Amino acid sequence: MKQLVAYSSQGGNTKKLAEFIFSRLAGDKEIKPVADAPDPADYDVVAVGFWFKSGGPDPESQEYLKKCKGAGKIFLFATHGAAAGSELAEIGMNRARELTAGMQIAGSFSCPGEVSAKVLETAANKDPQPPWLKDAAAAKGHPNNDDLYKLGEALEKAGLVEKPQPPEKRMFS
Repeated sequence: MKQLVAYSSQGGNTKKLAEFIFSRLAGDKEIKPVADAPDPADYDVVAVGFWFKSGGPDPESQEYLKKCKGAGKIFLFATHGAAAGSELAEIGMNRARELTAGMQIAGSFSCPGEVSAKVLETAANKDPQPPWLKDAAAAKGHPNNDDLYKLGEALEKAGLVEKPQPPEKRMFS
């Protein structure tokens, strides 16, 4: 089974999730930034990761998601400045699902990701301020080990990996 992890990462958060997914997949696998990712139609499993911009996947990832029609199973993953499980996080992931409508979505996962000081400053100076800004301070230090464990659970639920280690045995970096 050929597997691809393709990701777009502005500050390193989504790349961290991509590398974790890649480490958990067994067999024939590749990992590439979305800008360098090959044709997804050549893969049985494609995990596509992105960061949110304007309430959905970043533009580069949106274009790649549209190309995934011929791929096998799709797993969506994202990082964002919004709170985990928030309405904003759900809206962003739903936009990704809309881009992949009709495709075989195996599962999805999103979690907060630390927002750089420069992005925070720019957002704070906007009028109106973006709605995720109020949650951004709580995203500091994310994705963390708990996020990675939950990602492992989502991968298992999607049937892409074996059961993750229990929290007391995990050693994520």
